[in-house]
Amino acid sequence: MSVTEEALGYEQARDELVEVVRKLEAGGTTLEESLALWERGEELAKVCRRWLDGARARLDAALASEEGEGEE
Repeated sequence: MSVTEEALGYEQARDELVEVVRKLEAGGTTLEESLALWERGEELAKVCRRWLDGARARLDAALASEEGEGEE
């Protein structure tokens, strides 16, 4: 993952991914441009997935902590 990708927040990555998909769906790009857009979209999807996985882990930890406190 590049420094640029590490600096992207979830919303930024999601918004850029939406734009990439829009461009691909609109067509009118060369094969090379389409491949570059596809690759960028894959990178952005990974960034979004990492953010969502991190949020899920934090939520699971918070819920486990609450359950542990309730048992005492």
